[in-house]
Amino acid sequence: MPDAASRLLALYRTMARIRAFENAAEIASQGGVQAWGVATSAKPALVRGPLHLSTGQEAVATGVCANLKREDLLTSTHRGHGHTLAKGADVRRMMGELFGRATGTNKGKGGSMHIADFSVGMLGANGVVAAGMPIAVGAAHALKIRGRKEIVACFFGDGAVNRGPFLEALNWAVVYHLPVLFVCEDNRISATTPTGPMTGGAGASVRAESIGVPGLKVDGNDVEAVDAAAARLVAEVRGGSGPRFLHAVTYRFKGHVSVDPGAYRDKAEVAAALAFDPLLIARVALVGRDVVSSAIDAIDAAAKAEIDAAMVEAEAAPWPESAAAYTDIQNTGAGQWR
Repeated sequence: MPDAASRLLALYRTMARIRAFENAAEIASQGGVQAWGVATSAKPALVRGPLHLSTGQEAVATGVCANLKREDLLTSTHRGHGHTLAKGADVRRMMGELFGRATGTNKGKGGSMHIADFSVGMLGANGVVAAGMPIAVGAAHALKIRGRKEIVACFFGDGAVNRGPFLEALNWAVVYHLPVLFVCEDNRISATTPTGPMTGGAGASVRAESIGVPGLKVDGNDVEAVDAAAARLVAEVRGGSGPRFLHAVTYRFKGHVSVDPGAYRDKAEVAAALAFDPLLIARVALVGRDVVSSAIDAIDAAAKAEIDAAMVEAEAAPWPESAAAYTDIQNTGAGQWR
């Protein structure tokens, strides 16, 4: 098989795993509750709390992380399952974390919005819009001070460009010439509001360039395009050229959270977006390179089987002991909180 086809097949496999994970997590979170005006199933939810899906955005996480080393660092958003998986986190421990079990990556304490796995350089998802950006810059500055060769990838959404930390983080990265790749995962909507009408100027990448961070704008649904752009930018960052910016335009197929039907979106817009599903685009490209459909179907089936097994394991896993609530916390040296 030609190298290009092999590379795309590997990228597709990662996207398929992310899609299977998100589909399973979505179902697990839809228990017998009334949320966003929609009554879901009678079965209690297995995943509690807000669950933000990255369904439709798989190509961005996959294309970027394919160019990172295990030792490289990454900061994520509240929509971070895809980033975490693409960076190499263990899917069983991830699912355990969503279920709040002791076997989770964070022993059940972080859940979906604060999942982290330092073993693969994933410094954490973050429930505050744009908050991962100064964390990424701080990590990059620490790497520079210590003379390390690793870089930091910083994922954030288009809604973050209108918040203060966006400017502060890019400015700091430029002033101190830091090894960080800023990745704007532009799904064109901020929670329930289209971002375009709320954003002045020509968009995220132009704002980055205005402050001195060169970058590329790319079709975020084309995993090969993201892969190629990320490869170029990562090489520049790793080569000591300072911060870079990747503006990946994509689309979020689901509502803001897993129990949100997204009724505020135009149905025709969603239908048009589904025609540019990143997995579908990659599948068509693979078939065009003589990869048989059955081989692609086998990848999809393997991903689903892997995630199904992780779900079963997570549901059977033990809950954290109550005493664990007093571990992994900061000791302020005072007892007033008691």
